Amino acid sequence: MKFFPESALVQLEYEKVKTLLSLHCRTEYAKFKADNLRIHTKKEFIVTELQQTNEFKLLQQSGLHFPNDFTHNLHKELKLLGIPGAVLSGDQFLLIRRLTENANSIFRWFDNDRRTAYPAMAMVTSDAYYEKAINGMIDDILDETGQVKDSASEELANIRMNLYRKRNELRRVFDRIVSKMNKQGYLADIEESFMNGRRVLAVFAEQKRMIKGILHGESDSRRTSFIEPEETTELNNAIFSLENDERKEVYRILRKLTQDLSVYASLLKTYHSIAGEYDFIRAKARFAIEYNGNFPEVRDQAHVQLIQAFHPLLYLYNKTSNKPTIPVDINLHEKQRILVISGPNAGGKTVTLKTVGLLQLMMQSGLLVPVHPDSVMGIFKQLMIHIGDTQSLEFELSTYSSHLKNMKHFMESANGKTLFFIDELGSGSDPSLGGAFAEVIMEELAVKHSMGIVTTHYLNLKVMANKVPGIINGAMQFDEKKLLPLYKLVVGKPGSSYTFSIAERIGLEKRLIDKARKLVDDDHFNLDKLLNRTEQDLQHIDKEKATLQKLLKENERLKKEMQQVMDKERHRQVMERLKQQNKITEEKLAYVKDMERRLKAMVVEWRKADDKNSVVKMIHALLFKQKEKMVAEKQQKKLDEKFEEIGGEVKVGDKVKMKKNRSTGIVKEIRGKKALLQVGMMPMTVELKDLVVVKDKEQEKTVS
Repeated sequence: MKFFPESALVQLEYEKVKTLLSLHCRTEYAKFKADNLRIHTKKEFIVTELQQTNEFKLLQQSGLHFPNDFTHNLHKELKLLGIPGAVLSGDQFLLIRRLTENANSIFRWFDNDRRTAYPAMAMVTSDAYYEKAINGMIDDILDETGQVKDSASEELANIRMNLYRKRNELRRVFDRIVSKMNKQGYLADIEESFMNGRRVLAVFAEQKRMIKGILHGESDSRRTSFIEPEETTELNNAIFSLENDERKEVYRILRKLTQDLSVYASLLKTYHSIAGEYDFIRAKARFAIEYNGNFPEVRDQAHVQLIQAFHPLLYLYNKTSNKPTIPVDINLHEKQRILVISGPNAGGKTVTLKTVGLLQLMMQSGLLVPVHPDSVMGIFKQLMIHIGDTQSLEFELSTYSSHLKNMKHFMESANGKTLFFIDELGSGSDPSLGGAFAEVIMEELAVKHSMGIVTTHYLNLKVMANKVPGIINGAMQFDEKKLLPLYKLVVGKPGSSYTFSIAERIGLEKRLIDKARKLVDDDHFNLDKLLNRTEQDLQHIDKEKATLQKLLKENERLKKEMQQVMDKERHRQVMERLKQQNKITEEKLAYVKDMERRLKAMVVEWRKADDKNSVVKMIHALLFKQKEKMVAEKQQKKLDEKFEEIGGEVKVGDKVKMKKNRSTGIVKEIRGKKALLQVGMMPMTVELKDLVVVKDKEQEKTVS
């Protein structure tokens, strides 16, 4: 991506983002990438890096561990590995072993399921493989502390065995000499020491001539002399020679191991890059979690559709101060390319402009951005910015001259893949003349199909935005009563500068304000006043709209709850109906099974019996009784539907049901243990114990 001017990245605070990202890196590889963050213009690179970061972010938020724990910088060691004749130390080989183990852990982590779940992250390892021979070669030579094993070569094993024997022999001889000298009182308190790698006696200086041997030195006070006894000189010489042989053999072995591993130098560099790459992805993911970064849709065209976008640095600052950050919504496309933002000073115009610019740079660098995931961001190949006073002392240019020089570059270089930002277009000159040039500049940029944001206080630019195709107005809202900016962008209308309102609120004398008003052109003043009133009315409408939305949501919630209650009751009724139907079906099924069982028994009796007539009578009686039972049950069901048993003592005037034949009647008279009933048109006498008091259900429903 091309930038203008050279300080564009600094002005948009992109360098601060890189610094914060670097703090999350653990490896030198990742820190180098953060410090030299590339801004891509190819969609495939951008989407891949965004997806990798987003996948690692989801991994972090789900609490899953990714096995990339190697953070050492092995650039020097891997470079030496490829140089003929170079020798690595045991500790350096252990680091290489850890690097290989780290790569193996990563390869094993990406099983089939995880490769499907995290395809972008898996791409980092697509061209690499695990070579187990590397660690096998190291383990054959070195132990877990990095020391060369005795088994590394037969020569080394023999040398170390001879060393062991000679050192034991030296220890026995030396212990005997120390014991002897101690008895004679020649030795100092420390008795013995090591000088020049050889074991020596610590002898009082006045006694040094009493001991035959080699003088290796004296203490700082010159009270103690360090002497190697002549009895041990030959042994010390032998040990010194063997130790030298050991060093040579160890060097030879390590040199051969370095040479053997050099064939894998390229693969080990790949392992090192993989570890660094995943650390860089991790750093981007952790940084994104801090400022609530998300993965927007990316299009290979000039497009800006930001939903609930935040300035990441402002968001982090407000987060530490427990302050809210007001999001901004901006939509620029083919028919709506240039946004002109107006409004009071310190109202958030420049912050809005910088937010869009910084988020664009971050997205094209593969960093997640603090926007709603439904946001759509295009790809630009050129970014130009003009913010603040750009007076040039070197070329003796005034503020406005410098401003025009930048605008000249904008108009000459802009194209359909350019994103530009101009803060206070036309400022620094006579308002009427500067405003005229500002109109020409904006119209030219619109003709070039460039996309961008312009901030201004000029009324003529606000009017122009409603007339020229592709240019739209936007305003930063302001609370006139509290004299506080609301930092909220409203697209579609221009904003007032609130010049006189602010003057009144801060207590400027009314006569001075009135005098200033008289000096202002009536049309100019009336237009600003109209914008002022329109903006305040719009804020009131927004509040009413928010309240209405809240009520609509509450109404929708109550509607859903009522629907759930109705659905629940409907379900209960259906279940009750099914339950009753199942009950009737079960009764019929039981009746059929009982009849089947009895008829089978009759068939068996028919075959056995000699007197067939008796069996026929049994079948007839069975069928008749069953039919009689069904009639009785049917009659009982009708009575149950019409009457309800209430029980109690039978009295004159009660409606009663006879238990035997289930007929109903009215009690006319009670005679001892019997009652006289009126059943239809006929009187009947029935014992009281065979009657039960009932009430008419239909009559009860009618009354109620």
